Amino acid sequence: MPKKILVAVALPYVNGEPHLGHIAGMNVPADIFARYHRLRGNQVVMVSGSDMHGTPTALKAMDEGVEPIEIATKYHEIWKNSLEKMGFSYDLYTHTHTATHKKTVHDIFLKLKQQDFLSEKTQKMPFSTTEKMFLSDRFVEGECPFCSYKNARGDQCDDCGRTLDPTDLINIKSKRDGSTPKFKDTTHQFLNLSKFQDALEEWISDKNDWRPNVKNQSMGMIKEGLIDRAITRDIEWGISVPIKEGYENKRIYVWFEAVIGYLSATIEWAEISGTPDLWKDFWLDEDAESYYFQGKDNVPFHTIIWPAILLGYGNLNLPTDVVANEYLNLGGIDFSKSKGHAVWLSDYLSRYDPEPLRYYLASIMPETSDSEFTWAGYVSANNNELVATLGNFVHRVLTMTNKNFEILSKPSRFGKTDLQALSDCDKALEDVSQSIQDRKFRSALQSAMKLAQSGNKYIDQKKPWFELKSDKTKAATTLWVGINIIATLRTVFYPFLPSTSKLIHEMLGFKENTLHDGWERKKILDDIKIESPSPLFKKLEDTVIEDENNRLMN
Repeated sequence: MPKKILVAVALPYVNGEPHLGHIAGMNVPADIFARYHRLRGNQVVMVSGSDMHGTPTALKAMDEGVEPIEIATKYHEIWKNSLEKMGFSYDLYTHTHTATHKKTVHDIFLKLKQQDFLSEKTQKMPFSTTEKMFLSDRFVEGECPFCSYKNARGDQCDDCGRTLDPTDLINIKSKRDGSTPKFKDTTHQFLNLSKFQDALEEWISDKNDWRPNVKNQSMGMIKEGLIDRAITRDIEWGISVPIKEGYENKRIYVWFEAVIGYLSATIEWAEISGTPDLWKDFWLDEDAESYYFQGKDNVPFHTIIWPAILLGYGNLNLPTDVVANEYLNLGGIDFSKSKGHAVWLSDYLSRYDPEPLRYYLASIMPETSDSEFTWAGYVSANNNELVATLGNFVHRVLTMTNKNFEILSKPSRFGKTDLQALSDCDKALEDVSQSIQDRKFRSALQSAMKLAQSGNKYIDQKKPWFELKSDKTKAATTLWVGINIIATLRTVFYPFLPSTSKLIHEMLGFKENTLHDGWERKKILDDIKIESPSPLFKKLEDTVIEDENNRLMN
C-alpha cells in the first residue's frame, strides 16, 4: 500500500540570495528523497517557503531604509525562481506572509493558550538607549556562555548550536550600532517547554535511526532541562498576537511562527489543489511519515520546539526524522550569506547547467561532517564522472545500436557475462533504494554511478565493435544488455538528475512519463529502435577553475 510522505524543507530567511551551502544542506537531499518516493508510487507532498518575518529581513530593510515587505518580497521571488531553475520538485513553495499562514499560526497559538501551554511572564530584554527600542534576539550578539564563541546571537550560538536568550550573552552589544544595551522589563507570552520535558525525552530516546549528531544534540539539551521561552517580541514586523489588550505593538516571534509554516504550506497546497481537507492525510493519519530537511543550526527548533508545539496542539504527527546536514565549506570556511562568503546560486545558473551541480553537491553532501566545495572538484565530477563515465557509456551504446541495427530484438540466449550485467541492474536498484530510504544520499549516488562503471566494464569486455565484424548476433546481445543497463541508469539517477533521466528516457524511445515504470528494471520491448543520441553532458575546460577562483577572490 502506498505511503503518505511529507517532505518539509527548511524555510530560508529572505534577506539575501541563496548560495550553494543552502541548497546542499536542505534542497538537494529533500528533492532526492521526494523524487525517489514518487517513483516508488508513494503519495508525496514536498513543501517549503520563504520565512518573510525573520529578524535578518527586518535588519536589512532598516539598513536600506525600506519596509520589510519590500525586502522579503524581492528575495522571495529570487529564491523561488532559483529553486525552480534547479529543478527542485516542490508541490508548493510559498511564504509566511499569507492569510493561510496567519490563520494557522493564530489557531495554534490560541489552542496552546487554551490548554495552558502558554503563560504570560515579565522578562528583561535588551533596550537600546541610542535608538530607543527593544532589541530582539538577532539585533544583539555577544559571547556564548557555553562555548565562549564571541559572535553568538541572542537566540542561538552558531558554534555549539545551543538555544539562548539575550540575557545569556556575555559582553552583549547591539548589532545596529555597537552600543551596550540596558535590560528593561517587558511582558510576553511564553511557551512552557518545561511541561514537555518528559514526553520529548521519551520520544527522542527511541529515535535510533536518526543521525547521531541530531539525536545527541537534542538529548543533550533535554538532559540540561528545558526552559520556557518567550514567543512574542516587541517588534513591528511579523504575525500579530491574537490577544486583545497589551499586545497591540508586539508580534509573534519568528522561531515559533516559522516552523508552523510546514503545516500552513500543506494546508495552502490542499486548498490550491481543490481538495481542502487533503492536508489531513499527511498530518492526522498516524501511518503518514514526515521528514524535515535542515542544516545543523536548526536542529533544536525541529526536534524540541516544533514537536512541543505539535504535542501541545494535539493529534498532529510528530517528525519521523529530522535530516540535518553539517555545513558546506568554501575555502575552509562555511558558506555565509551575512559575510558574503559564498557561491551564489543565481550567479552559478547564469553560466552553468543545474544537473552537474546537483550531482556534485550530492556527491559531497555534508551528511555527518562538514565538507568542502571546490571548483576543481566540481569540474572533476563533471568531466570524469558525468561525461567520461555515465555520458560515455550511454552515448557509445546508443550510437553503436543506431548505426548498426534498424531494429534491435531481444536475444534468445544470454551468456554468463550478460546475465551478470543484468543482475548488476537489480543490485543497483536495491542498493540505491535502501540508501535513500536510510537518508544516506552519498552512498545512494555512489551505487548509481557504480552501475555506470560496471556498464563500461561490460562493454569493454564484450567489445561489440569487434563482435559487429565477426558475429553480429553476439553484438546484438551485447547492445541489448547495454540498453537494459541504460534503462536502469535512467531510473536510479532520476532522483539525482531528473532532466538527464528524462533525456535518456526519450532517447530510448519510451513514450510514457519517466515515473511510469516505477522503481524496477524496465522490461525492454522485444523490438526497440534507437535514434541518433545526443550527448548528456558538456565537458568543462580546466580554465573554469581559475576563472571561478578569481571571481571568488574579487
